[in-house]
Amino acid sequence: MTRALRTARMGAILTFVLAGIMCGTYTVRIPALSDKLGMTEAEVGLVLLAWGLGALVTMQAMRGVMGRVGSRGVLRVAAPVCAVMLGLVALAWSVPVLVAASVAFGMAFGAVDVAMSAQGSAVERRAGRPLLSGMHAGWCVGAIGAGLMGTAAIAAGLSLTVHIVLVALLSLPASMVLSRFYLNDRIRTAETTTTRRLPGVVYLLGAITFGAFMVEGVVADWNGLYLRDTLNAPEALAALGYPVFEAGMLLGRLSGDRLRLRFGAPGLIAFSGLATAATYGTVILVASPVAAVTGMLFVGIAVAMISPMAMSLAGTASATPGPAIAQTGAMGYAGLLLGPVLIGFLSGATSLRVAMLTAVVLGVLITVAARFIPRSRATEIQPVTERVPVAA
Repeated sequence: MTRALRTARMGAILTFVLAGIMCGTYTVRIPALSDKLGMTEAEVGLVLLAWGLGALVTMQAMRGVMGRVGSRGVLRVAAPVCAVMLGLVALAWSVPVLVAASVAFGMAFGAVDVAMSAQGSAVERRAGRPLLSGMHAGWCVGAIGAGLMGTAAIAAGLSLTVHIVLVALLSLPASMVLSRFYLNDRIRTAETTTTRRLPGVVYLLGAITFGAFMVEGVVADWNGLYLRDTLNAPEALAALGYPVFEAGMLLGRLSGDRLRLRFGAPGLIAFSGLATAATYGTVILVASPVAAVTGMLFVGIAVAMISPMAMSLAGTASATPGPAIAQTGAMGYAGLLLGPVLIGFLSGATSLRVAMLTAVVLGVLITVAARFIPRSRATEIQPVTERVPVAA
């Protein structure tokens, strides 16, 4: 790997870390935002939905934008804008303003999310070997770091506004510095216009990402309530479920690229889906809260590699990797939005324990879907022989 490519790889990893910090900061301070504005549970749900819909709309729009300007062009604009929008969230003085700020932040973040995965795909295609799972591990580092920084800010007595604005002010120059490290993956206009239709495998990979993101959404939004209300876990223990899950995600993604080299992406996705079903099924069956929290580590390890591998395969399955990854990411985020809503509906009709079986079913469906991923070289990473320029 050349020095320029190593620099681009590090830039992509740090972009994932930065995105995890910004998104994680927003997420961990939602309770404080709720207290600040006196929001009801329905209003909190509206704010989160506004953020998710904003991200989803932008991700879908990125299909056309990425084909014209590439991931580097998108990141150079979207990452600084994302930092500014995060600051606006902190300054919201009413619920309607917060909803509007959340939409704007979600739209900027959606562009960053798609573009950083496309940039990671460009780096791994240039290197000719799997790298994207390790880059996604940077997201976990950032999300965990955001949680720790939030705890430190609260302990230090920093106000909600000061904390979020400080993160935004640090993220803005960081995003500008990172923009100098990205590969130029812009595709010529003539090539883009002849490849507007994405191959069917991209939508299959999008469906797999949909399932993986839905599992992650179920864990993020409902696992704490399940531990507290169904297993009668103390509040402090129930709160550990998601950080333990994220720690498992980090471990899984750090090892994902090496495992992919050994076993291949389609087989590893199939195994990960089955492991997700088995581990989450175990969490639901056990009666001990401590055992359930411990089990979340293994759920995180199991599901961690699915979405990075699906996006990586999408990037190699099409002549226009950016739009393909944008489509896959948009379908994934639809699952992230739909999952918690579905669990709420099912838990009302049955029970939360029964509703959580949705994650087990999704794991099985991912395994089945993985059997239809072509094993041809069209979905494998191949070295890019031509020189890919790096921003000066």
